[in-house]
Amino acid sequence: MSNKSYLSIYAKSFSWAGFFLPKETLRKCSALYDFCRIADNIADDNELLENKKKKFNQFEDDFNQKKINIPVIKNMWDLIEEFNIPLNVVQDLLIGIKSDIKDKVKLNSKKDLLIYSYRVAGTVGLMMAKILKVNRKSSLKSAIDLGIAMQLTNISRDVIEDSKNNRFYIDEDFREISSTIYLADIFYENSFYSIKDIPISFRFSILVARRIYRKIGYNILKKKNLKNYQNSGKIYVSSFEKILETIFATFDLIKLSLMYKKNDQIQHDHVLINEEINIDERI
Repeated sequence: MSNKSYLSIYAKSFSWAGFFLPKETLRKCSALYDFCRIADNIADDNELLENKKKKFNQFEDDFNQKKINIPVIKNMWDLIEEFNIPLNVVQDLLIGIKSDIKDKVKLNSKKDLLIYSYRVAGTVGLMMAKILKVNRKSSLKSAIDLGIAMQLTNISRDVIEDSKNNRFYIDEDFREISSTIYLADIFYENSFYSIKDIPISFRFSILVARRIYRKIGYNILKKKNLKNYQNSGKIYVSSFEKILETIFATFDLIKLSLMYKKNDQIQHDHVLINEEINIDERI
């Protein structure tokens, strides 16, 4: 683990897209991902619930107490200070991950699903945008949208695996899986125009990641019914498909340079999230 980041091991879609980032920026994005992944791994470990709770509380305490002798904590605090990342965004992330440390997880509404997706992934999109030097308010909201979209894709892909772990974010029903992918699509669309506000040296990488992750959802829809979905195993994007999506991302880059959409014309579907969490305070 000392020679490889969690990003290169776990997040193959991001790792591919990260190839197009400047090395120092990729290192900082990897440091953020390492922090998120270590916290997430505690929740996902195959251990007794009480042990997971103790480990997570310890990780949270180490972060809150700024224990910079722990590299992943030090790196995270360095990012917070360098890029002015709001602490309540990090706390939102930790609350989201902590909500998975239960005997049974069950989300009961679209609102629950969107709030959970904001906490565990929208926050990461927002923090990643800060590292990529995005400052405009609407663009930061679009970064949240991209994180939410990717999480909805994850949830759609991992329904069977999650149910084995007693986690029911959505029902094991192909109509609901498809509905979640269509919901994700709204958030992918909302994320597009504001990518223009990302510095040009980072822009292509984000377009690639967005396309590859979105493709997972389209590959799920191709299964057409629950039986095919259940028999397909983990649905992924092949290397050939990644190359194609990377080529298509070049057209996205051209499209972005030719199109203009005012910030106030971008609709961010944050109404349900804002009932519990003030997004404007986070950005």
